[in-house]
Amino acid sequence: MKICNLALCLILVFASLVKAESTENLKDMSDPLAVYTRGGFGLTDRGINIKVGIQYDSVTENENVMNVFEFKGIGGDELGWAGADKRSDSMDSFRYRNFTLNKTGARGTQIDITYDFHSDSGIASFSVLQGLPRWHGFNFYPLLGGGMAYAKDAIQDDGTIESGYSLPGGLAVVGFYGKYTINDKVWVNYNPFWSVGLFGTDMFMDHGFEGDSSVLTHEATLSYKINPRSNIRFYANWSENIDISNGAHRIEYNYQF
Repeated sequence: MKICNLALCLILVFASLVKAESTENLKDMSDPLAVYTRGGFGLTDRGINIKVGIQYDSVTENENVMNVFEFKGIGGDELGWAGADKRSDSMDSFRYRNFTLNKTGARGTQIDITYDFHSDSGIASFSVLQGLPRWHGFNFYPLLGGGMAYAKDAIQDDGTIESGYSLPGGLAVVGFYGKYTINDKVWVNYNPFWSVGLFGTDMFMDHGFEGDSSVLTHEATLSYKINPRSNIRFYANWSENIDISNGAHRIEYNYQF
């Protein structure tokens, strides 16, 4: 209960730091390329998630930019229901994204940095996205990017441990964000991404992606618009190695300021 109260207090603090917008200026929250200030609160099988997105002024006139911070798996030991090996007594992972949208071309770029506290490792990447014309209720936003993996006390090819942080290797990622609009209140997202090692240690190239040389991951979302400012979403994340029933699931409320 203390953790729930703390999470709610954090959301209220974040809300007080951003400026409320008029209804006329609200963005379409179902659009993966939309840039706006928002806050989100999720209940997951691994604890509480908190998401904060802050739009800020760009130095380029025809661009919209924002920072997005995600704190995942807070208080998982008490509040999560996944297996004990998937939960943490504090926070299990963190994600930071910096997103830039070109206003005229439906094109975006994304800096994406993740950190997993269970394995003390993460990925920093840069990607380019391009929105395609809508087709029979479907929207597709292909993504192509590359980045570097980093880890603390990583095992080397000779079995020794590299003390401190190191860069085991580089990778490429390709996929797309997909959206299907059911009606003006309900939409579905499906986001598959394939990641593969490009160079690095043998350990990274052979086992760096869920114990393999590459991995195909999936994210599906069912969303309901409560009003133009808020929605509720159900997420499911899984991969080619992890069945959807054993993947990560969450219910998330999002609000646009």
